Amino acid sequence: MDDPDSPVGNWVHWTMWNISPKTNMMPEDEKLQGISEGMTNFGTSGYGGPCPNKGTHRYFFNLYALDTVLDLPADTTRSELLEAMHGHILAEAELMGKYKKVQDQNVG
Repeated sequence: MDDPDSPVGNWVHWTMWNISPKTNMMPEDEKLQGISEGMTNFGTSGYGGPCPNKGTHRYFFNLYALDTVLDLPADTTRSELLEAMHGHILAEAELMGKYKKVQDQNVG
């Protein structure tokens, strides 16, 4: 999951790999067995939710079907993940969602 509308450039909120092809849902706040998560621009691995400072931001979720299991460390970045997937992508899908922070308003 990444946000290309971040004022500092593309902001990586989440990377994960080795999701079983049998997976049809991801329960909230529950890590699925066998899945690895990589480094985000927050400086940690795991999910970092949307947090735009202003305006509407687009968040892209990219899903890739690979012909291999990836053996990568938890500090793997998005660019390193994409490099490791090169030549192994069988199919891909993309979902884009928008998020706009609602500003607090003083009611008088």
